[in-house]
Amino acid sequence: MSKVSSKSKPQAKKPGAAGRQNGWAVNYLELLNQELPPPSKHKKRKYKALDLFAGCGGLALGFEAAGFHTVGYEMLADACETYSSNLAGACHQLVLEPGQELTDEAHVVIGGPPCQPFSVGGLQNGRQDKRDGFPAFIWAVQHYQPDLAMFENVRGMLYRNKKYFDHIADELRGLGYVVEWQLLNSVDYGVPQRRERLFVVAHRGSWNFPAPINFGRYFTAGDALGDLAFQVDENTKFLTKSMDEYVARYEKKSFCARPRDLHLDQPSRTVTCRNLNGATGDMLRVRLPDDRRKRLTVREGARLQSFPDWFEFCGSDGSQFNQVGNAVPPLLAKAIAGSVLQYLESGERLSSDEINQLNSVPSGQMSFDL
Repeated sequence: MSKVSSKSKPQAKKPGAAGRQNGWAVNYLELLNQELPPPSKHKKRKYKALDLFAGCGGLALGFEAAGFHTVGYEMLADACETYSSNLAGACHQLVLEPGQELTDEAHVVIGGPPCQPFSVGGLQNGRQDKRDGFPAFIWAVQHYQPDLAMFENVRGMLYRNKKYFDHIADELRGLGYVVEWQLLNSVDYGVPQRRERLFVVAHRGSWNFPAPINFGRYFTAGDALGDLAFQVDENTKFLTKSMDEYVARYEKKSFCARPRDLHLDQPSRTVTCRNLNGATGDMLRVRLPDDRRKRLTVREGARLQSFPDWFEFCGSDGSQFNQVGNAVPPLLAKAIAGSVLQYLESGERLSSDEINQLNSVPSGQMSFDL
């Protein structure tokens, strides 16, 4: 179930135009081009989103598709180049630290501070991890005083590092915001992938997380990959015999009831850097009719993440796989951006006394459906 920090669940939003299409005339690749068209660099935009730890621009692509102007900051050169090459906004290569002047103003501050300090697949060192980006994120919120701030991270923040998560929430409350959070699964927003992530919103009004979009059924890996699934050329990479043997041992040890191949009639497992780029037992792969297992290409991974085919990635194959695996799925990002836009346009804001009253509720009295 979802997790929300306030005492009541957010009201459901009405689905957008894509969600109102009936039957299965909905083609996934056409949907991506419809919902996430190439942005115009000349279009005037009312609201600016400062995008921190921006990666290749998955979050920004969704926000630009919803009508925002974005300006990104990211430490990796290839990811910055991908962002700037595809989006209307520019991405600046910078190692983010507290105290840096980044822009003139920001209506919203968004981002994905590095998740490795909190991921259940990592060491979960939290605030002791030198990759912790939250001090820079919170400083930016304090400095620019946006109408709303939002960050995405792994659900591991709610477990071993729950005390640090509470500290982050308290810091944002201390800046005059109400803080709410919820676990959102990308598959509920048109992404052909089961990917659950934590989204935290700091606001001063009436906030609603986006409601799931009903397409009639979930999009599958087969919807996303289409003809690419069984295409083979001179650049195709396959699992070697030793890899196949390792996978067999991995599945036996993990008590897998069904092989961990990519099943084209179902949504994909969570796409990560590790299972795209690493030669591991959990890597994403397609079993071909001749029983060979084909490793995914960058484009196939990008489709599973809901990047349209016009979106091109920069850098080596390894760099591109990492950019894809680290990204917020753009279709989910657009749904969130729609809620942010609705919030900004509503003009409904709480008084300081009302915010203080909400923030005075002890943590133990808040709703945590953990």
